[in-house]
Amino acid sequence: MKKNAEIQLDFEIDKLTKSIENAISGESFLTEIVPLNLADKKIIKKSDWNFDWKKEIDDTTKLVFKLNTIENPKIIQGLISLTDKGDHIFMDLIESAKFNKGKSKLYSGVAGNLVAFACKTSFEKNYDGVVSFVAKTQLMVHYEKTLGAKRFAGNRMFIDTQEAKFLVKQYFKDFKL
Repeated sequence: MKKNAEIQLDFEIDKLTKSIENAISGESFLTEIVPLNLADKKIIKKSDWNFDWKKEIDDTTKLVFKLNTIENPKIIQGLISLTDKGDHIFMDLIESAKFNKGKSKLYSGVAGNLVAFACKTSFEKNYDGVVSFVAKTQLMVHYEKTLGAKRFAGNRMFIDTQEAKFLVKQYFKDFKL
C-alpha cells in the first residue's frame, strides 16, 4: 500500500487580526467557518486554488471547512483541511483564496483565522488546543515567530496549549476556554 506523501504547508501569517480585515481600509468583517458542502464542491475550481480541494473533500478521514464573511457567505475567503488524530488536530492543508494573497490581497488575517479555528477545534475535542502540521523548511522560523509554533521532528511543528489559547482568544472572543 502506497503511503501518501505529507504536504508541507506554506501559508503566510500576514497579520493576526480580530477577524479578517480589508487590507487597504483596515475595516474588520465578521466571519464564520463552516464545513464545506456539496454545493461548495461544485463552485471550487481547481484553477482558483493551489491544492486539490475536491480530493480533500472526498477523503472521509478529513474535515474540510471554509471561511467566509457573514455579509457575503457565498465567497470563500480560505479553506482548511483537518484530521482528528485522537489526541490532537492535524492541519493537512490550509489556503487563502488567491485574491487574499500577495501585495494586492483583499483581506488580511485569513490564515491566522483558520489556524485559530484548528486550535479551537482541538479545545472542543478536549485536546488542550494542540495542533500539528508539516511546514516547508523556509517557513519554520516564520511560524515560530507568528504563531508560537514549536519544532517537533524534521519539518513537523505543533502549536501548544498556551499559544493556542492566545490564537483562539484573538479570533473567537466568545469561546470559553
